[in-house]
Amino acid sequence: MDPRQRLIVALDVSSSAAARKIVAAVGDSAHAYKVGMQLYTAEGPAIVRELTGSGRRVFLDLKYHDIPNTVSAAVREAAQLGVSMLTVHATGGAKMLRAAAEAGHAVNPDLLVLAVTVLTSLDDADLNMLGIRGGILDQVLRLAALALSNGCQGIVASAQEASALREEFGRDFTIVTPGVRPAGSGADDQARVVTPAEAIAAGASYIVVGRPITEAPDPAAEARAILGQLAA
Repeated sequence: MDPRQRLIVALDVSSSAAARKIVAAVGDSAHAYKVGMQLYTAEGPAIVRELTGSGRRVFLDLKYHDIPNTVSAAVREAAQLGVSMLTVHATGGAKMLRAAAEAGHAVNPDLLVLAVTVLTSLDDADLNMLGIRGGILDQVLRLAALALSNGCQGIVASAQEASALREEFGRDFTIVTPGVRPAGSGADDQARVVTPAEAIAAGASYIVVGRPITEAPDPAAEARAILGQLAA
């Protein structure tokens, strides 16, 4: 697969102007651009419409988590914005996951509804404080099974769990992996990080890279360097 079909660039910025600058620099080196809570809260659906209207794929990462009716309505609106991918929290439960998948696919059958399993900022100690026993991997597998059996087409999980997900559930679903850092980059606030090549080797379909690209002196060059690592 062309490495450019693997890379999602996170637009974790606070303005449309900053987002436009990154997109203009990185261009088609990215398969899609992630709009998360920071940018969406600052600029609203207008930034999503702008990106999709210019032909860019959008990964809307708002991690919906509410009662089924509320999430269903939100996903329907997101799908109508033309996003290619969006996220819901797997811990919302079977009814919520099913409602999200059905609402999204009613608008766009090709929409990828992805379930977030365990945030990459968490470790086993964090889960223990939340009263969750068994460790990260057990929880990821448990939530992935719930999501995939209720209509979600994919999972958001660390690459450290991707190989186990592939072994357990096969290859007929999407794994999106955040917490990816090029070799030599800091982990920032991520607890479970891997390099781009490690993520793909472990079974990730797409990798999400934010600050190493968006805060680089030359975002375009950094994106090309990451693509080079994926192609090696």
